[in-house]
Amino acid sequence: MNLSEELDKIFEEANRLIGSSVDEADLDKNKNEYLGKKGKLTSVLKNLASLSIEEKKTVGQKANDLSKSLEEIVSKTRENLKTKGFKEQSEKEWFDVLRPLGEAEPGTLHPITKIQYEIEDIFTSMGFEIWDGPEVETDFNNFGALNFTDDHPARDMQDTFYLENGNLLRTHTSAIQVRALRKLKPPFKIIGPGRVFRYEEVDASHETSFYQIEGMVVGKDISAGNMLYTMEVLLSKVFEKEVKTRLRPGFFPFVEPAFELDINCQVCGGSGCSVCKQSGWLELMPCGLVHPNVFKLNGLDPQEWTGFAFGLGLDRLVMMKYGIHDIRYLHSGNLRFLKQF
Repeated sequence: MNLSEELDKIFEEANRLIGSSVDEADLDKNKNEYLGKKGKLTSVLKNLASLSIEEKKTVGQKANDLSKSLEEIVSKTRENLKTKGFKEQSEKEWFDVLRPLGEAEPGTLHPITKIQYEIEDIFTSMGFEIWDGPEVETDFNNFGALNFTDDHPARDMQDTFYLENGNLLRTHTSAIQVRALRKLKPPFKIIGPGRVFRYEEVDASHETSFYQIEGMVVGKDISAGNMLYTMEVLLSKVFEKEVKTRLRPGFFPFVEPAFELDINCQVCGGSGCSVCKQSGWLELMPCGLVHPNVFKLNGLDPQEWTGFAFGLGLDRLVMMKYGIHDIRYLHSGNLRFLKQF
């Protein structure tokens, strides 16, 4: 048997053996048996020295062609083994990640989300636009543009979460009002819902992260009466009844005159509890007429424009509506609690 015939025989054996490999380890073993440094094909080529120059050229070319063909067979067999392995694994270990574990239950909106949507519907029915803004704000948008002085207590580290780059986690959605003042041409009415962050001592009525809706109306001859009427319409629709409220004088840098709007505690009915700190009243929203300096800082003439602004705590409103006595339940992730809504 000459070398050419021997190469044909080796190729036929290798093709059959490699093609019948049962796994990748078996394939590597069969490949080395024929194509390795000590493989059968390599051993045959060592005998090329005894051939004539013409025979060397012919047999050498044939050996190279057979070697390339075997490499292609190895590659194709490896792909087939991988496909086969994936198929077998999927049949043995198949799992539908979208299938619920146990009995499927329909999901529901979080009570804060529900009341946010409800309030948005109420305000849009009164001609308000819904605005949004980032949770990470600049110091100017959060404080400076709202007439906060440099030494205002709200700017202290113990009240606000500051970032290394000088920005901060917004302490109120009033920053959305700033963006609206700089973007919109008066007159306008906007609300801005969202999550805010404060370095609070956590208790039954305070959390470090909670939700607000801030609103602003800018136009001609806007009065405190317009503001109070808007708030009373909102609360009567949310609670589906007339709700007892009161206005107390307050101080906020961005409004003048400033008020605290309190609501009769709906948890205890005004008799006193841990939520209202035994007072029978719960502070619901700061509000007031937009301070002239806020108009000036944001490019509007306070001689031409007036307006009112307010901030409404959604968490506290949910507590009042559903009689929840601890704000911490709302962000606990307790499904037994949330399923009630």
